[in-house]
Amino acid sequence: MSEHEEENRKAGSHSPKRAMMLSIVPGLGQFYNRRYFKGILFFILIAAFLVVFGNFLNIGYWGLVTLGTMEGVDDSRMLLIQGIVSVILTVFALGVYWLNLIDAKKDAERIKEGWKVTTLREGFKNAWDKGFPYALVAPGFFMIIFVLILPLMFMVALAFTNYNIYNSPPKFLLSWVGVKNFFNVFSVPMWRNTFFSVLSWTIIWTLVATTLQVGLALFLAIIVNDKRIKFKKFIRTFLILPWAIPGFVSILTFAAMFNDQFGAVNNQLLAPLGINIPWLTDPLWTKVAIIFVEVWLGFAYVFALFTGVLQSVSSDWYEAAEVDGASKWQKFRNITLPHVLFASAPLLIMQYTGNFNNFNLIYLFNQGGPPVRGQTAGSTDIVISWVYKLTFDTLNYNMAAVISIILGVFVASIAFFQFRRTRSFKEGGTNG
Repeated sequence: MSEHEEENRKAGSHSPKRAMMLSIVPGLGQFYNRRYFKGILFFILIAAFLVVFGNFLNIGYWGLVTLGTMEGVDDSRMLLIQGIVSVILTVFALGVYWLNLIDAKKDAERIKEGWKVTTLREGFKNAWDKGFPYALVAPGFFMIIFVLILPLMFMVALAFTNYNIYNSPPKFLLSWVGVKNFFNVFSVPMWRNTFFSVLSWTIIWTLVATTLQVGLALFLAIIVNDKRIKFKKFIRTFLILPWAIPGFVSILTFAAMFNDQFGAVNNQLLAPLGINIPWLTDPLWTKVAIIFVEVWLGFAYVFALFTGVLQSVSSDWYEAAEVDGASKWQKFRNITLPHVLFASAPLLIMQYTGNFNNFNLIYLFNQGGPPVRGQTAGSTDIVISWVYKLTFDTLNYNMAAVISIILGVFVASIAFFQFRRTRSFKEGGTNG
């Protein structure tokens, strides 16, 4: 038997299953495949992880389960964070371990099919060519994990503890309470009344303010886009000025203008008519003022969006509709509106979602006031500003976390459902 035939026979008997089983000990399967450097690398990675993080993981998982055992000594918050980091590190280590198993199996399958093991230099070159994009993505990926995922997991964990102003570490230890906090939101009268009151106003505020923004912006965009209008550039520039001014500056200015005692709205505009409206002390008028301010702040962006979309509507469509005897309303309903909504639906959904979480306006205008007796939120507080008060004013961290989770699930579900229904989303997925 020739040397070439002998090599083929050995390659044909190479077992991927055996390589994978040997890799239960990291790197051993790679040694079986004669990928010695790769085997050493996997072994060192797993061994180094166990040596460096072994004690950290031990304390982390102990703290995650117990949240501490000695009051005044163990800080439940730090133990909880260390436990979450331990979970993240464990997931990462298991990923490397699984990669070790799969790599050994795939290499064995290639060897069985006749692939020859590359030299060390060729292996480095192939690894660089295939791994370079991952090397570029890795820093951002780890940044997302520890800047976004870790705080999010910490917040979710707090929702299942008894962390509040009366039980605050390090003086006291936290304990796990399961889903009790979630039940309290709907069973305890104070939390239930406040939650449904705030949520209902948040939904009304979002729908009314955003719909008025969109309606006003579409109305102005259609007028400015009319061929008979002159000085279009000047008008468009003038109408997007509210968008150019920093939002917090505009909000604070409006808060001063609507002040009950010295505000320009009452003293200069309404005083000659003998009218004095309690803009900041009456819940109804405060809501009206906030909606007005939000419409003024937000319509400019939508106007700029619609103006750009209307430029792409072919004039031939309108001419053909006019020949067919279509009225202005029919042209708007069958040409303008469908085209605008098709092109801008995802951005409009983001506009609604953004107003649902519009903390800046609610807090800067009147701090969510005026207050409501028997509730932990003001009459104009939306869910996000209520969560802020629970966190920084009343120190109800656990309930703030619960409300945040409910808010996140609610907004994400609505947004995802609407995105799925938009034609632009469906066509984008089809083309992809």
